[in-house]
Amino acid sequence: MIIRNNRKPGGLAAAGITLGLMLGACGSSDPVGSTGQPPLPGLGPSRCGDVQTRPWCDTRLSPAERTALLLGEMTLSQKLSLLGGDNIVAAATGDPYVGISEGIPELGIPDLRMSDGPVGVRGSPATAFPTPLALASSFNPELARRTGKAVANEVRHKGNDLLHAPVLDIMRNPLAGRTFETYGEDPYLAERLGVAWIQGAQTEGIMANVKHYAMNTQEGQIGLPPITSLIGGRQLVNHVIDERTLREMHLAPFEAAIHEADVASFMCAYGFVNGAAACGSHFLLQQVLRDEWGFDGFVVSDYVLAVKDTVMSLNNGTEIEMPLGMFYTPLLLQTAVLTGLVSMETVDTRVGNILRTLFRFGFFDRADYVRNDDLVDVEGHAAVARETAEQGAVLLRNNGVLPLDAAALRKIAVIGSSAVERPSGGGSSAVVPLRFVPPRDALAARAASAETLYADGSDAAAAAALAATADVAIVFVADKASEGVDKTCLSLDCPALPLSVLVPGLPELGGKPQDALIRAVAATNPNTVVVLQVAGPVLTPWRDQVAAILVAWYPGQEAGDALAHVLFGDTDAGGRLPLSFPKAEVDTPTAGNPLRYPGVANQAFYTEGIFTGYRWYDEQQVEPAFPFGYGLSYTQFAYEGLQLEARRGQLLASLTVRNTGSRAGWATPQLYLGLPSPSESVPQPQRVLKGFSRHWLAPGASARASFILDQRAFSYWHVSAGGWKIADGCYAIQAGAHSRDLPLRATASWTQGTLRVGACS
Repeated sequence: MIIRNNRKPGGLAAAGITLGLMLGACGSSDPVGSTGQPPLPGLGPSRCGDVQTRPWCDTRLSPAERTALLLGEMTLSQKLSLLGGDNIVAAATGDPYVGISEGIPELGIPDLRMSDGPVGVRGSPATAFPTPLALASSFNPELARRTGKAVANEVRHKGNDLLHAPVLDIMRNPLAGRTFETYGEDPYLAERLGVAWIQGAQTEGIMANVKHYAMNTQEGQIGLPPITSLIGGRQLVNHVIDERTLREMHLAPFEAAIHEADVASFMCAYGFVNGAAACGSHFLLQQVLRDEWGFDGFVVSDYVLAVKDTVMSLNNGTEIEMPLGMFYTPLLLQTAVLTGLVSMETVDTRVGNILRTLFRFGFFDRADYVRNDDLVDVEGHAAVARETAEQGAVLLRNNGVLPLDAAALRKIAVIGSSAVERPSGGGSSAVVPLRFVPPRDALAARAASAETLYADGSDAAAAAALAATADVAIVFVADKASEGVDKTCLSLDCPALPLSVLVPGLPELGGKPQDALIRAVAATNPNTVVVLQVAGPVLTPWRDQVAAILVAWYPGQEAGDALAHVLFGDTDAGGRLPLSFPKAEVDTPTAGNPLRYPGVANQAFYTEGIFTGYRWYDEQQVEPAFPFGYGLSYTQFAYEGLQLEARRGQLLASLTVRNTGSRAGWATPQLYLGLPSPSESVPQPQRVLKGFSRHWLAPGASARASFILDQRAFSYWHVSAGGWKIADGCYAIQAGAHSRDLPLRATASWTQGTLRVGACS
């Protein structure tokens, strides 16, 4: 059975709309600026102007009608002026904005100001949130919605209109320098968190700009962060990928951003996909994004060198080149139009897409957002950041030492420089925090009756001697990651990256001997707790030698209080892994194969197909150190009573999760689906995530978790048919605590388009 598109379009999205419809009859009947949310109070009068002299300011008209009226009054030069950014300096500072497309005052078109934001607003001091990877570990879409709303609120109060976030790229290579910006290795998890984040952000009257479309899965090797790398660098690499893998693994979250979150804009990526620049790809920008998915917004390029040429980029769907026009300069654009390489119809389409989106999101019909940091809810946003750091902390190992009992402790040894510093990712997600309480200080305050000892860890022997005198030793270790260059290895002790090779005098990106530090401390204190503040998965060769391991990721400005709360059991360690931790680097999908990564002659081949992340470990029968979805709690849970019901082509699954321990805690039941392989040429993973939920349960309490699997959940991309297809056969439904602990099993079958529940051959 072929499923052409069973996702409900959002906003004005409708597949196959033509230019005439976009400028005419397809306009929304909702009031101008409607995004499915109530209007924001106190935004002031319209910036558009008088309706008598500027009829496109009439809010009784649809966005499409207003766009047509405004386009009719614009000269060619005015239209072209909207297609390129106007301030490259802002891209470096981020303050007061990271980019601007200047408006046309005589027509009532305001400036469009843009901000960075996956981890918080870059530039002036702002709330430094935990990384998106930490948010993904919460498995909590509602928390993602609140985070998106909080970030967008700060964007608005800093006077900006558009937010470059969230990142929906899938982690294919755990060395990737921007892994910390992603939601991990699974497209379904990225969908759920990304949709909620966008919805939250756009309730603030801010337009979300989802990125990077598509395939920004590596930064490259030997680089100058946050700019570029020499080998397999993001600006030049060509991602050679089959369509099924592209659709199922890498495009699905972007599709959901349109159909479920009505995202305003897309950022096209730096690289090439199957030979075509992402910012000039007819397949990505026109065939898929607009014709199939019905995207009704506009496309903004990534900053500097994402647009590779003038004609292909403009003709195929990129509206705005940022941070300024290099290929979209007035001269090059006018030349392309006058020589007939770009038609006036195309110019009107590109400009119309921008204007119609701005009308639809109320951009014209309010006062300017004025910068006023005093209006930021500093404490409220800090609370969201702290909650995210707590819910995103993943307990990988615990022999009973955690949670700590403050009353029983006499001496606490806190070891490692990252206990007093704030590890964070470099590049466009580098945020200047409004405040920061180091973990060492927060731990000391939480256990005020105990003596807190500290060593920076630079001398492993001295640190071990200090740890030997303490009741518990907490070792803080961290890696370094940045936009512009990938990590050199997965070890905490990666060899230094000599940036001085590129620019004399620059420091090195590399690790201290942290593995040896952990071993030395663990040898002298059996109650050694390791806190990993990392950008992604790392190797843990000492995991069996320590009492506990807590992954905090880059936990943001509230790291101190959040980690103190988790370590002392004021809340449960509630996180679950959004990606797999390998036992050895050679176990990962891209290791040891230069064709896959970093690529040869700037060609990176995705020959692993759909087997990325936990799918790879299952397929290769390799045991990870810690599997996808894994995470311990301070209590225990039992899973029981899996029930299935087929209803109108959907599968309704439910189960009971019960807290069988003595403490309250977070339960995160997960549902996986095993799909039959229709042929040898269409292999299927053993299991893929299709549902999860989040429950805070008191001791003895239970909750009923329900999941709905629609037809798309059972589908694979049929390349020759050009659509989603459900294969006849038996489907395995598996549920439990994580991808390698699924005690509940059942089956359902599809036969000639009919879904049945029960045993099948």
